[in-house]
Amino acid sequence: MTGMESKQLNEKYTPDFISELGANDIFVFGSNLAGAHAGGAARLANQKFGAIWGQGVGLQGNSYAIPTMQGGIETIKPYVDEFIEFAKSHPELTFYVTKIGCGIAGFKEEEIAPLFSDAMMISNIRLPESFVDILKSYQ
Repeated sequence: MTGMESKQLNEKYTPDFISELGANDIFVFGSNLAGAHAGGAARLANQKFGAIWGQGVGLQGNSYAIPTMQGGIETIKPYVDEFIEFAKSHPELTFYVTKIGCGIAGFKEEEIAPLFSDAMMISNIRLPESFVDILKSYQ
């Protein structure tokens, strides 16, 4: 796998910038259903972490695509829920969720973070610190 090192990131939160991943680290990014990974984190996923052009959902190389460009927040939630279930069933992997939907898709962190409330207790999912802060403010 390209760009893979034997080390793992092992961060408490998803780092603001990821340039390398360990063999069991997964870069979770926002995509479009067509899998046209042309910009933002999707482009990085395609160039460095094995995202497959034309595949807009799920695990691909050391990346995992969550569609964010097909409509409102309600259209993103089922894909986030599917991701959380996938992560639970793959405890050998560590998932680094980027600020999906908060770049090109144009959503605010306050809109996206609540979709990940069920991920807070999953030991192999890392969220952006800003998502965690937003989620903690709701508790």
